[in-house]
Amino acid sequence: MNGASREALAAARERLDALTDSTSVNAASLADELAAVTALLDREVSLRRVLTDPAQDAQAKAELAQRLLGTQVSGPAADLVAGMVRSRWSQSRDLVDALEELADTADLTAAQQAGKLDDVEDELFRFGRIVSGSTELRAALTDRKATTSAKSGLLRSLLGGRAQLVTERLVTRLVTAPRGRSLEAGLESLSKLAAERRDRMVAIVTSAVPLSEPQKQRLGAALAKLYGRTMHLNLDVDPEVIGGIRVQVGDEVINGSLADRIEDASRRLAG
Repeated sequence: MNGASREALAAARERLDALTDSTSVNAASLADELAAVTALLDREVSLRRVLTDPAQDAQAKAELAQRLLGTQVSGPAADLVAGMVRSRWSQSRDLVDALEELADTADLTAAQQAGKLDDVEDELFRFGRIVSGSTELRAALTDRKATTSAKSGLLRSLLGGRAQLVTERLVTRLVTAPRGRSLEAGLESLSKLAAERRDRMVAIVTSAVPLSEPQKQRLGAALAKLYGRTMHLNLDVDPEVIGGIRVQVGDEVINGSLADRIEDASRRLAG
């Protein structure tokens, strides 16, 4: 998002945090309501354009949103959406993208409040690895001819009872309403949102053998010192990483494998 939309999203995030800090607001229920509004505005293009039209009075747009949603969602959800349509959006679709993010964030907040956020982060990461390693599963989950109920049922069989309910809800929403995103991009976005709930960065660590607990602690401390932020480690094992580890933080790769060090030494000698 650019310009006005970025500012509008930042303001909406603050309002969501204020709402979910209240013990009277159920974050999981709020997530469901925001997801329903996302689906509505994604489907009703003309309504979305009216609610984001900069030529329309901001208060009038907020009142329209309240009238439309007042009997469909809770007061806090309607107030949050009304506040969003008062803001200025660079593109009408940005409003829908923002609502989708807030729905996911509300679900992650529910997991955080229940002390399950770490589990959800790890489950999203592991599910992404499973999908990337199975072309058959990926094809089934992204098949445009498959019904929503069929995809939901498949996910229920894969995740039901094996993962946190929030994880299942997040993945099911992504699979059944991808809104133009690839499955991999959607899972990566969810992982980043989960990390942001604790103001943490995510490091994808690939090692030849599983790291011991002391090794994980030392690596986490070293990365935190390097980046100046608490680091969450997503761990993966690849036997081809000989004698070391490969760490990816965002777009940056820190490759400490023995094979790469030998290759680097060879280049230095050749130079």
